[in-house]
Amino acid sequence: MGDLSLASVHLYPVKGLHGLTPPAALVRPWGLEGDRRWMIVDPDGRFLTQRACRGMALITPIPTSEGLTLTRAGSRPCPVRFPDVEAPQRVVTVWNDTVRARDAGDVAAHWLSEALGRECRLVWMHVPELARIRDLSGEDVPVSFADGYPLLVASMASLNDLNARLAPKPAIPMNRFRANIVVEGGLPWEEDSWQLLSIGTALIRIVAACARCVVTTIDQHTGTIPTPGEPLGTLSTFRRAKDGIMFAQNAVVEKAGMITAGDKVEVLERGPSNLVLAG
Repeated sequence: MGDLSLASVHLYPVKGLHGLTPPAALVRPWGLEGDRRWMIVDPDGRFLTQRACRGMALITPIPTSEGLTLTRAGSRPCPVRFPDVEAPQRVVTVWNDTVRARDAGDVAAHWLSEALGRECRLVWMHVPELARIRDLSGEDVPVSFADGYPLLVASMASLNDLNARLAPKPAIPMNRFRANIVVEGGLPWEEDSWQLLSIGTALIRIVAACARCVVTTIDQHTGTIPTPGEPLGTLSTFRRAKDGIMFAQNAVVEKAGMITAGDKVEVLERGPSNLVLAG
């Protein structure tokens, strides 16, 4: 099926904000080091994402040794320190999961509220190994503030096939799908049969196809929707399953390790397709 390699690695330090593309990352049991450890919540502690607030795409969080800096065109950068043990703890929710997290303070809350035009606060998950344990395929797995799984794996071959089907509409970049690990090579959609991947010194277990939402329609540089309904409309014609419209694969960490762009990706285990298309 052709050689596979790691095309790129992607981090989202704050859930829902603009992503980063480092050359390498440490894979931890709860996801990539530094990925989605911060989250923006409404006054009730409910998580916010681009689904309801497209302006989040315009804010870039830059990790620092002391925390991170929030940046946005036309605004003064906002440095944020990791909240210490004295910081207030808040009970926050990610979908149906309740998590205790440390509040990042009034300065960050004010800056984000001004930038997004709605009242909100920033929180930090200080114990990712314990804060949110999810039952995934019968195992207890620590997960960051990601939607449901530690990692999301996507294929450039599959994106290229999708864009061929979209033509003459504009092509969709991979950043719309907010994957952590992007694999180059192989055949379109062969990731449906992957079960265990070796990348760098890490082992990654594929668990389930990922159902996609309206975020895939949002330009990650402008916060606009250039082509209403796409790519979901086209994907729905051949990737609709019982649980939604699928692109990319949710994954858990079988062995922690370092991954670097350009690494060989080896499929150690394959199985039948994990995608059952709706009739």
